[in-house]
Amino acid sequence: MRFSDLRRLSKRDWVLTAVGTMAVLGLVLGAVWTGRNAWAVYKLNRGVGDTTFYDAAGRPWFRLDEQRLDVPLDQISTYFKDAVVAVEDHRFYLHPGVDPIALGRAAVFNLRGGSGTQGGSTITQQLARTLFLSNTRTYGRKIKEASLAVMLEVFLSKREILELYLNRVYLGGGIYGVETMSQKMLGKSAADLSLGEAAMMAGIIRAPASYSPWLHLDAAKRRSTVVLRRMQEEGKITAAQEATALGARIRVQPPPQVTSAKHGFAKEYLRQQFRNVYGGDNPPDWQVHTTFVPELQDAAETAVKGGLRRIGGRGLQAALVAMDPHTGNLLAMVGGSDFATTTFNRAVRSRRQPGSAFKPFVYAAALEQGLSPVSMIAGLQQVAIDAPSGVWIPRDERIADREEMSLREALLESSNAAAVLLQQQVGSGPVLRLARNLGVRDQPDVPSLALGSGLVTPLELTAAYAVFPTLGFRVLPRGLVSVKNAAGDDVHRVHIERERILSEQVSFQMVTMLQDVVNRGTGAGARRMGVQGPVGGKTGSTNDYHDAWFVGFSSSVVVGVWVGFDQPARIRQGGTGAQVALPIWSDFMRRAARQLPAGAISPPGDLRTEEICLISYHRPVDGCPTYVEYFKSGDDIPVRLCPIHSGSLKQRARRAVQGFFEGLKGIFR
Repeated sequence: MRFSDLRRLSKRDWVLTAVGTMAVLGLVLGAVWTGRNAWAVYKLNRGVGDTTFYDAAGRPWFRLDEQRLDVPLDQISTYFKDAVVAVEDHRFYLHPGVDPIALGRAAVFNLRGGSGTQGGSTITQQLARTLFLSNTRTYGRKIKEASLAVMLEVFLSKREILELYLNRVYLGGGIYGVETMSQKMLGKSAADLSLGEAAMMAGIIRAPASYSPWLHLDAAKRRSTVVLRRMQEEGKITAAQEATALGARIRVQPPPQVTSAKHGFAKEYLRQQFRNVYGGDNPPDWQVHTTFVPELQDAAETAVKGGLRRIGGRGLQAALVAMDPHTGNLLAMVGGSDFATTTFNRAVRSRRQPGSAFKPFVYAAALEQGLSPVSMIAGLQQVAIDAPSGVWIPRDERIADREEMSLREALLESSNAAAVLLQQQVGSGPVLRLARNLGVRDQPDVPSLALGSGLVTPLELTAAYAVFPTLGFRVLPRGLVSVKNAAGDDVHRVHIERERILSEQVSFQMVTMLQDVVNRGTGAGARRMGVQGPVGGKTGSTNDYHDAWFVGFSSSVVVGVWVGFDQPARIRQGGTGAQVALPIWSDFMRRAARQLPAGAISPPGDLRTEEICLISYHRPVDGCPTYVEYFKSGDDIPVRLCPIHSGSLKQRARRAVQGFFEGLKGIFR
């Protein structure tokens, strides 16, 4: 057909041509999908693989189910096989993978709009979803699920399908398969299950979390009565057997112990991230690519274990999070003293007061409002805040008889009075807004906000500190990078998410101030412990030494450490962040130095530099120890000469003149 002929086509012809083209394209894509998945189903004759997690370097690291024990169908109790078929799919041996009767019944129920929804999935469809799809409820997924179920019925026998299903079904607590669950729950093989035991275990399949025998035993028992009734209705057991099983006492073993504690917190965190997307599914030969570095995980676990051993105290816990500040990639995570004895991940689930580790957000908000690192906070001896409970005076042993401090000095000394005054000057609104934008949400609007009286998790606080070495960007933490199916196609991807929160200028000023904390402030112990290179951070301690923190960074990593008891109690007398959290942080940073070198963080080009006295934070005179301060546009740059050091004769005269005019200003105010 020539181009001139195309121009003469009618609108109807164009529509028909477009529809035909789309139909052909759909058929081609459908044929490709069918062919690829048919081959994957056919390969099941050779056995089923496992979902494997890979580390940041692309090396196989661990399997989703490290405790799976596959057994032949004839080594599974007949009671259990009959129970599962009766309660999950009683027409299993009659349908071709999809049950039209069950689908119709479910459709009618759902169209009536009653409470909840009813599914019509067969055992074969459940197996298809477990092996190849996600739990996402969409019509597209249901169509794929039905197609795969039919393929399973074509290539496998009913016996093979049931065997695969019973060995792959998710039964809660990270446990897949009847043999593993039978061993963990009852201490016996699946071949030896009694009728009552089989009914209880079969009942778990519908909702593993709700019917967990370790968490909800009564609910599991009630569910088993439903299973027994269905078995009796299906003619698999007699009424007498049902009554006997209902009266039988089932001894459930204590919750299973962890078989391997090595990297346990990191692995279980990643497994949960995968389950958040795919539920209890465990597809064969899928690859989950993660951000974790096993060598750094080793360093983190060693640092935490060694730190807790040095501190002492039965039941004392610690958490550590290491993250790439530029990508949000989680590099290592420790959630407690020992995964073998406590699997609760405090790094992501424990919300505790950050204490002074929250102060950098107050100072950053002040710099955003136009203050500079050498702006003075005055009135330190008169801090009295009107609060609903009365007048509140923050305790501060660091100010002695000082009346004022610069922002830089107040932060490196961790002055409580200065932080509270600064919050009053800036207003709690900007501080709360900055914290919220950095992922530290739900903080209280109270005068003690500046002292970290809210609650945070170690992961949240560590991720928030990434705004400093990135010079202003918030980055969302991620543990998963991608999930690939058996064909190597991406079925899920987690992208890097960055958002500018602070200006480069304010962020760099904060970097220099937090580096000062490590070089000559409350974090100076890190240098004595061998931490080298340009690093910064902040200590944190709460009332009566209940929580100890240190969160710090280099150009390549941000690391947060928390130490405390699960039920808040004194760690020890003098158990500050500098004494108990900083040593763990320092140990990790030393061990990780080769893989995570600390390079210089370059200042933005539009910052102005001035030489300032290191003691008084005024213009230097002869004899002043000095450092280079960075000022952004609009900052007040000090003009007053240092009043502490003597200086030259000319400088002393100039200082006297400055003092005279400042005195006149005070008289005429």
